[in-house]
Amino acid sequence: MVQTSPPRLVIRLDLSGPSGLERLGRGKIALLEHIRETGSISAAGRAMNMSYRRAWLLVSALNAMFEEDSVISQRGGKQGGGALVTPFGEALIARFRAMEEKALAAMAEDIAWLEAHRASS
Repeated sequence: MVQTSPPRLVIRLDLSGPSGLERLGRGKIALLEHIRETGSISAAGRAMNMSYRRAWLLVSALNAMFEEDSVISQRGGKQGGGALVTPFGEALIARFRAMEEKALAAMAEDIAWLEAHRASS
């Protein structure tokens, strides 16, 4: 018997930019949250089961997407490297999560209707 999970709303914003279509979604926002928690792009990538290169490319894309950087990094040295989510990055996280909440609240009745009419497994 296959268990069904409740429907979930997934938001992704497609923004046109100088390098073509740029996407902002839950993956990049989650990466920012992990960087905030760990202070490291590498550790954030590991927490999300992605390579350092992939995490770095996503951070680079985020930083290129807006006028202000979302993450600043420091190369290794005596104190070691690290990464910091900037105030703009913190605002980006907060705004994106607020958009998710607003969209979910606006669609709650429709989502409940869909769930009530789903076929049973």
